[in-house]
This record gives sequence, C-alpha cells and structure tokens, in this order.
Amino acid sequence: MLLKKVWESVSNKASSCSSSSTDSVTTLLSYAESSSSLGAFDRLPIDVVWQIVKLVGPKDAARLRVVCKAWRSLVSDNRLWIYFLQNYHDTWDSVFFAETHLRSGFPIQTFSSPTTELSFMRIYGQRVQAPGAVIVDGGSGYCKFGWSEYACPSGRSATFLEFGNIESPMYSRLRYFFVTIYSRMQVKAAAHPIVVSLPLCHYDDNESARASRRQLKDTIYAALFDMNVPAVCAINQATLALYAAQRTSGIVVNIGFQVTSVVPILHGKVMRAVGVEVMGVGALKLTGFLREQMQHNNLNFESLYTVRTLKEKLCYVAADYEAELYKDTQASFEVPGEGWFTLSKERFKTGEVLFQPCIAGVCAMSLQQAVALCMDHCHDAELAEDDAWFKSIVLSGGTACLPGLAERLEKELHGLLPPSISNGIRVISPPYGADSAWAGAKLIGNLSTFPGSWCLTKKQFKRKSRFTLAW
Repeated sequence: MLLKKVWESVSNKASSCSSSSTDSVTTLLSYAESSSSLGAFDRLPIDVVWQIVKLVGPKDAARLRVVCKAWRSLVSDNRLWIYFLQNYHDTWDSVFFAETHLRSGFPIQTFSSPTTELSFMRIYGQRVQAPGAVIVDGGSGYCKFGWSEYACPSGRSATFLEFGNIESPMYSRLRYFFVTIYSRMQVKAAAHPIVVSLPLCHYDDNESARASRRQLKDTIYAALFDMNVPAVCAINQATLALYAAQRTSGIVVNIGFQVTSVVPILHGKVMRAVGVEVMGVGALKLTGFLREQMQHNNLNFESLYTVRTLKEKLCYVAADYEAELYKDTQASFEVPGEGWFTLSKERFKTGEVLFQPCIAGVCAMSLQQAVALCMDHCHDAELAEDDAWFKSIVLSGGTACLPGLAERLEKELHGLLPPSISNGIRVISPPYGADSAWAGAKLIGNLSTFPGSWCLTKKQFKRKSRFTLAW
C-alpha cells in the first residue's frame, strides 16, 4: 500500500513543500535535496514516515530509492539499515565490529570514521546475497560444526586430530573427517566456502614448529580442495575467540583439553616471536581432579561425563581460596540417569588447580604466572605505541566459563605485576561460552566481503602463491 501511494504521489511532489515551514518539513529537507520532496508524504512528520519505511522492510525500502532524490536520500540513511541489521541473525554489535574491523581481510584495517565511510544498505544487501559458509571448529577436545547463519553449532564430533584411525596418514584422516562432517550436514562440498578453526599446537617460533603448522594447514587445504570446496579460510582458535570478544588485539587464554595456552595477538596476528606461554594444566586435568575428590568422598558415578557435567554445573573459582575453606559451599545437582550429587569444597578446589597446580600433584606454572610472563614479554617487545593492546585478556574454552575465573585472574595479575603494566587490565569471560571460537568464525563467514581476501581458493593453492595469511 505504501509503494502504491508513493508511485501515485510522484506527479504531485511540489504541492506541499511551499506550505507552512513546520518542523517536520525542515527536518525532512535535511534528508532531501531542495529540488525534490517526498510528494504526498511531505504532509507527515518525518518520524512517522521513518516508522512506515521501517515497517515496509529492507526489500521494499530499497525499491523506494528509484522514486526520486528525496526518497533515495531518506532510505539510504545508515540509521535505517542499522535498524534492519539489528533484526538480522547477528547482533548489531557483532555486525558493526565485523564490518568495521574484519571486512578488508588480513592485515586488519580499522576505519577511522566507520559510520560515514560505510554504506550499511550495501552491506545489508551483500550479506543477504552471500551463500553462507560451513564452519568447522576443530577443537582440542571435540569438534563443533554448523552454518554461519545459525546462532550456535548444529552438531559435534571427535576432533579431526583424533578422528578415525590415528595410525593413518594425516591426509586420509582429514579427508574422512570432512567427508563425515559434510554428510552429517547434508550439504555438497562444492556449494559453500568453509571456515576451519585450527586447534593451537606447535607453539614455538622455530623452523620446526613453523613447518609443522604449515604441513597441517597444507594437508587441510589439500583434503578440502580435493573435495571441490570452492574456498577455505583456516584460522587458529585463539584469534577467533578474540574476534568473538570484538577485539583484534589482546591476549587469549585458551584452556584447552590437555593444556592451557596464553597467546598474544596484535592486529589479528599471533605474536609467536613474543612467545606463546603454555601451562601443563587443561580441562582434562580439572575433570580428573574432581573425579579423585568424588571417589575420595565415596560418591559413585557411572562415567567421566557425569564428572564433567558436575564440573560445569556446580564448580566455580573462589575469589579468596583460604577464606572459602571456612564457608558452607554445599550444593546439589541432578544428572539425568544417575540421580542427585552433592558437592561441597570440591566445587572451588577444582578450579583452584589452575592457580595452584600443586594441589592436584602437578608441577607446572600457575595460570596467573603464565599470563603475567606473557604480559611482561609484550611490554618488553614494544610492538605498539603503548601497552593498551595486550591489556585485554580474553578467556576461551569450556572450562574458562567457570564462574569467578575472570575476576580471580584479574585480582592475581594486579598482585603480580607492577602498576605500570597492571593498570587498565581487563579480563573478559568467554563471550559465547564454550562456542567462542565458533562464534568468531561465524563473524567471518557472515561478512559482506566473504570469502574475499579471507579465503584461499583451489587455484591459488595449486599455484602455491605467496598468499598472506593471518594464521
């Protein structure tokens, strides 16, 4: 009905502009050129016209641009398309961060005045027309996969590092893994680009570690391109978790299955020359410690899955471990099929293993020591004009979701580091829980410019081109 009214009013555009100079017309003229108007809609206050256009929706709003200059000016306003993007399958904050920080690919470039330099109408159109990407988060404990349009992963499986016969060559295992994933998703490999999240491994910056990382990526590319995948984007988990927290620089503390890694990242690139710190305590160690505590207290359970569930539902990190020992911390949870379990001091002792590995019989650096050492190295390296880039510390991994962990780590760091380094530190809990790396991949897969410079194509791979990668 609105479109019909607009087309009918084109021939009468000049009738109402010469009438009383009301506030609505004055506001309207700020959107339109002096020689044009909205026709019969000039009689309506501009905020009413604005609401009508919002209700029309993005498709018909875009059609209104061809009516006249005034309509083109009105519906091209970024604020209208920000409204439409807010109702898109990503949150507006995520869309804004991605389109202002990630759209140009690597190296990361940030627009100085993003709202004036970007056309969000064009961005909306490009996002709607994008084919969508398959996302595979390799993980270190298990793999998550799904579509970039989905809010969360649609399925889980064993990680590709442990998939199939581990004695088979890596290529065979990876090809079998990806064939299985595509089969479960019921999608043809040639139909969509893919974003693959790589687990952190081979942490050093020496030639052997670089060769191992390169070999893994080349094998992934070869397996996927042999399946006729059109474009592949492979990025490590730490970088993706940082993007999920809407940062391009910072330190990512990834509590993986076997170990915890502390990864400095500047403008989307892992600073391996600064040093990736590795702590020999991961999620498996915490789950094992809780199991031992439960066995010591004669709590019977059927499987390690039960212990992991109790860790996720009942455990937390104490702000003050010594003070917590004197509190009543008893709580219960019902595990389906196994009944009720009641834990007390085990609830906070489990998370304390990260800060005092010795209580679990592990001789390893504590979490706060690993992060403080990494921050010291970043400070000494002087890679940027100031130290602000490494003072955002993003937690990643399922175990990193333990309540109180971020606050405790921040407190410990202030106690360990001098004020010149510790001032301004902010520890950020996993923004999307255990799916943070998957969410970071989702940001890239939904970009208006994807696949663009984020991906490697089969042609580029075959030519062994000197393709600059962020990982």
